[in-house]
Amino acid sequence: MLIKRLYPHQAQRSSSAALFKHSGLYFANDEWPMTIRHRSYFFDQGILFECRQCGACCTGDPGIVHVYHDEVESIARYLSEGVLSFIEKYLYTINREYGIKEHADGQCYFYQDGCTIYPVRPGQCRTFPFWFENLRSSKKWRQVSKACPGIGSGKLYYKEQILKIINSTFVDHVNNIP
Repeated sequence: MLIKRLYPHQAQRSSSAALFKHSGLYFANDEWPMTIRHRSYFFDQGILFECRQCGACCTGDPGIVHVYHDEVESIARYLSEGVLSFIEKYLYTINREYGIKEHADGQCYFYQDGCTIYPVRPGQCRTFPFWFENLRSSKKWRQVSKACPGIGSGKLYYKEQILKIINSTFVDHVNNIP
């Protein structure tokens, strides 16, 4: 099967539900280039992980937690808030997207002895710790593992599952470009 390569300006207009970026190009369909799927990674044997809702990733250093337009509606509905009221109270605008406001210490507004929106948390939260930047090297993964007690126990995620999670983060981003 041939994989259609799309440049960023084409990807934004594509109706494909599955796009991901590799080497500066966006790819259509749910097919990974052979170089990605079949190369060797430190996680070839899989990774154990289970979220313990400890808040280590929600209360640490300040950062941006992106919330896409479709997620805004879902979270607002879950909290029984109107969309505009929800945006005003809990979000700020970043380049036509949104980020969750944080307390002065960097803690997410939705973390109070556990995630108060866990069933509808944003994709960025759902895919942690399987972010591209965390999986680029075993050294980086060890650093993340020290901060996250859920790594090393729980469900076994196989290499193919991990690659699909990484792919989904690109798909979420591209599909939510207004």
